[in-house]
Amino acid sequence: MHDQDTRALSLSEPVIDGTIMASLLADDAQRPWTVDEIVREIGSEVAVSDSLNRLYGGGLIHRLGGFVFATRAALRSDLLAR
Repeated sequence: MHDQDTRALSLSEPVIDGTIMASLLADDAQRPWTVDEIVREIGSEVAVSDSLNRLYGGGLIHRLGGFVFATRAALRSDLLAR
């Protein structure tokens, strides 16, 4: 577990945020994701919690219980950027 935390902490906040959003916006991704699934992908519960707080504060994700999914605005923005 320590190796996972060290790996995640070496990533910058924008990289972690971008990785999570890419997962949530991927065309072939399931929706919604559980927070636990995201933690397994990133490797650090603290880094994921901080990132989800930033993304939620920015209006990019919804949080419902232990589930996370992209907002319609985030989905639309992603489509426009392609």
